[in-house]
Amino acid sequence: MREQISSEIQSRAEKKCPGYKEAQQKYAKEYRMSIHRWSYGRLIKSIKSQAAKVGISTEIGTQPIKGSPQEKAGNLAVFAYQERQAA
Repeated sequence: MREQISSEIQSRAEKKCPGYKEAQQKYAKEYRMSIHRWSYGRLIKSIKSQAAKVGISTEIGTQPIKGSPQEKAGNLAVFAYQERQAA
């Protein structure tokens, strides 16, 4: 998969800057950076939209910064539960 993506990026760079290696490398680097950026806002919107289509309710909560992944998940679940009870 990596090889395939790398080849695609290289091909795009060669089309964008034919015969100019430095510009190709710069374009490839910028392109790789741009495809690896996530738009979390769009992701959340998409998840909410898909969940609504099938009738699943969604909640948004903030995850604690400190702790192991298990502790973070547990704290997030408790926080969501407490928020639901308060509402």
